[in-house]
Amino acid sequence: MSATDDSAVDLDLSDMTQAQLIAEVRKLRAGIRAHRDCSGHDLCWYHPHLWALLPEQVEPQPVVPDWPQFMRGCVRYRASLDAQLPDAKRSEKEFGE
Repeated sequence: MSATDDSAVDLDLSDMTQAQLIAEVRKLRAGIRAHRDCSGHDLCWYHPHLWALLPEQVEPQPVVPDWPQFMRGCVRYRASLDAQLPDAKRSEKEFGE
């Protein structure tokens, strides 16, 4: 199944009981909250554990930009945080501290 093949995605939901659906929603909410609550350097990581919450078991192979393009993207991402969250708390912690 490809990422763009919508014909079979989520068909499993039709066969779930109410209790199973509630359990699925709780599992997904927990994953979303864990991702949402990332802060500092944890904002910039590859998140296969989040994708593993989906029922389709695929091994995503992301395209990884070369270093110069990647670093420009990091700088743009950080600048977007300044624009979107101008009052957010700042940290001088280095990665790994």
